Amino acid sequence: MSSMLKAPPSNNFRPKLNFLCGGSRTRRQCNISFGSRVNVAFSKLRTSVPLVLCMSTPTTIQHQVTPMSKHNDVSIMVNGCTGKMGNAVINAADSAGLHIVPVSFGSTEEAGQTVEVCGKQILVHGPSDKESVLASVFDEHPNMIVVDYTVPAAVNDNAELYSKVGVPFVMGTTGGDRDILYKTAENSKVYAVISPQMGKQVVAFLAAMEIMAEQFPGAFSGYSLQVLESHQAGKLDTSGTAKAVISCFRKLGVSFDMDQIQMIRDPKQQIEMVGVPEEHLPGHAFHMYHLTSPDQTVSFEFQHNVCGRSIYAEGTVDAVLFLSKKVQSKADKRIYNMIDVRLLSHQGQFRRSVKLNCYAFFFDECADHENSTCIVTEKEDVALSREIPKKMP
Repeated sequence: MSSMLKAPPSNNFRPKLNFLCGGSRTRRQCNISFGSRVNVAFSKLRTSVPLVLCMSTPTTIQHQVTPMSKHNDVSIMVNGCTGKMGNAVINAADSAGLHIVPVSFGSTEEAGQTVEVCGKQILVHGPSDKESVLASVFDEHPNMIVVDYTVPAAVNDNAELYSKVGVPFVMGTTGGDRDILYKTAENSKVYAVISPQMGKQVVAFLAAMEIMAEQFPGAFSGYSLQVLESHQAGKLDTSGTAKAVISCFRKLGVSFDMDQIQMIRDPKQQIEMVGVPEEHLPGHAFHMYHLTSPDQTVSFEFQHNVCGRSIYAEGTVDAVLFLSKKVQSKADKRIYNMIDVRLLSHQGQFRRSVKLNCYAFFFDECADHENSTCIVTEKEDVALSREIPKKMP
């Protein structure tokens, strides 16, 4: 584990690799266009040597996106606005042009307080009158999405409240009984995004781990695992992200109990042992996973370190906008996670992701393939085919 600690920020940067591999082979012409399908056209290519297009990452095509300032038809109520995460979400939502509902839920001690965020006065209500207040606010703002960044102990009660009133919600608070949380939302038929991780880039990493676990079950069978996570002292529960990653490692054949996670909450240890910058002690999320082979000759390390809260706040706003669209379209599916938000919100809208990974195109040297076209169709499993010229010499 020692090799995982105090990794300086500069270690996170690596020189960019050239992912378009084809050796020193001369290319005469290669045109790639993207639409409802992908066409890779090779003109006047005569060779008996396989031409390989190797790309380790998806090709992403950006299209015009509606400016975020036009989302003022969506209202957002942030519960836990007195906390740093709730405060960050309100700032991000305001920047995105969402309408901030000037009401929030907090503890008994916070009840009656007025909190100013982004120049807006937000009245905090305590637990005693939550149901009547929420029902009244929802009547006034029928397009409202509730965001929950409260405390782990309130997760299940709050979810039950949102479900009873019928208000769509984004559960950003970790902890609580997650099985009961999902059942509560499912039984009520309410729309919800429930995720232990709201950071878009970290979610992409989690998705990659899920894919690896599904495609290569048992690949790390026999390996030992060490997990360390460091968060600000105010985070009371174990990292939900770490638990999600560990679930993937279990599918990969690793035996590991959640109580083996090493939680670091002491600021001195965070600076000296983990390498957290002192200015980010109040808000950070460092995760380190170390795998070792049974004979100690092979090791793998995974890290994702976050300083600050903006990555989570921006992801939460994405989840709100995504959920609002699902409510408006009356989607059949009701419960989503952040992987759904990343994949479905971009599908057919402003991202075309095409996996071109080591596909080889073989051409007979005696044939004229001037009009040959490679077609990659967008299906669940990307299919590859080639249109052969009707007239062969």
